Amino acid sequence: MSESRKKLAKARRWVVKIGSALLTNNGFGLRHDSLDRWVTQIMQLRQQGIEIVLVSSGAVAEGISRLGWNHRPHAVYELQAAAAVGQMGLIQAYESCFQRYNTHTAQVLLTHYDITDRERYLNARTSLRTLIDLDVVPVVNENDTVATNELRFSDNDTLAGMVANLIEADLLVILTDQDGLFKSDPQINPDAELVHEARVGDSVLKEYAGEGGTLGRGGMLTKLQAADTAAKSGTDTVIASGLAVNVLQAIATGETIGTLLTAPRERLAARKQWLANQSWVMGKLTLDNGAVNALCSQGKSLLAVGVTTVEGDFKRGEIVACLDKDGNEIARGLVNYNADESQRIMGKSSDAFEELLGYIDEPELIHRDNLIIL
Repeated sequence: MSESRKKLAKARRWVVKIGSALLTNNGFGLRHDSLDRWVTQIMQLRQQGIEIVLVSSGAVAEGISRLGWNHRPHAVYELQAAAAVGQMGLIQAYESCFQRYNTHTAQVLLTHYDITDRERYLNARTSLRTLIDLDVVPVVNENDTVATNELRFSDNDTLAGMVANLIEADLLVILTDQDGLFKSDPQINPDAELVHEARVGDSVLKEYAGEGGTLGRGGMLTKLQAADTAAKSGTDTVIASGLAVNVLQAIATGETIGTLLTAPRERLAARKQWLANQSWVMGKLTLDNGAVNALCSQGKSLLAVGVTTVEGDFKRGEIVACLDKDGNEIARGLVNYNADESQRIMGKSSDAFEELLGYIDEPELIHRDNLIIL
């Protein structure tokens, strides 16, 4: 047993993501027997003092079944309707199973906007932590009923990574119908080697996963992205087969099961965790080599004198991306001046701000405390 696996035995706060393949009848209705087995495993962990937040798929599949449809719709409004109907059944099923153990559950529905908006992010973070403190099991899903294509999480893997970041979990467990990440497609190569352990962010992992996330590799690309998100709060990730017997207990005892992805750095401060997880930026700032070096190597704030171009129509306090001269994003942060003001002061020292703008607010364009290096 590796030291990293031994460390899992000390993990006290888990996010467990269970995919549709493990909960539904091929996408049409819930498998209540499977759901009951998952609850039994989760309760075993709770009896060992492990806090659990559950990210569960299955609402759309349950809704399709309840509505009597014989195929999964493509229109967003029909998927939203199915999710609304199915969410009732999903939560009812979880509530019934957990109540057998005298354990309360809570339904938590999130959209991408709840993560990108700072105030809503903090509200979600506080709510989840309060539920944990109250010994309640939060059951988290995307709020499909109100989410649009632009606001939709790409999948519940992404959502699980963000939830792990929200609550600063010790461990993220992503359960799928595959054994983990393989070095080649096991459906093509029967001798494909399973990756037992790796570091989050290792570039070779994306090559193993493949761009398309094929069925044979378990849709691994989004799982790697979820692990990367979780790692920003110091969270390790295990990708494992939910078909394995008593898989959660096996992970808890450090057995070599699935693929363990270890977080490569200490957890970031809460504000920087939030910044690192934002997929939407309102503008872009291109920096000269001196500014790139100041940010990446010297840990300094971004000054306007190091900015060469400004793109976008952003407001003060919104998130902008910082690019090097080749267009590579190296950082992002909360900008102290709006787009028009940033255009006027770029390339200038802070001594010139009052003359150019009629006032001076902050000497930095982005303060170090509000900036994350990627």
